[in-house]
Amino acid sequence: MRGAVLAAVALMTVGMLGAGKSDPLESRVAGTPVRCIDLQQLNGPEIVDSQTILYRQSGKRIWKTGPVGECPSLRPFDTLIVDVYGGQLCRNDRFRTVSVGMSIPSGYCRFRDFTPYDKVK
Repeated sequence: MRGAVLAAVALMTVGMLGAGKSDPLESRVAGTPVRCIDLQQLNGPEIVDSQTILYRQSGKRIWKTGPVGECPSLRPFDTLIVDVYGGQLCRNDRFRTVSVGMSIPSGYCRFRDFTPYDKVK
């Protein structure tokens, strides 16, 4: 079992694939999915759509994840509230969302594996 400390991390998210925006994964190659990622060097999250959440790592790598199954409350511009245990974010960790102007969070959803996308040289 991971660390005993439970922290809620709430970050404002930005939709990345709206009109006039480029695909953030364009010119990147997907690597092997992993179960957990280290939170210390990440920026994000960015909700792209109902199936895609991105975390950026030092400009070189982008981690792509999404919900296990359906998560109807996952929408661009919402705030993601993540239950973090220790210093890693892992598959099946829970998250909720809060819509702009609202104060009551959605029901829980869970993360899938995290896939690294690196720039093509």
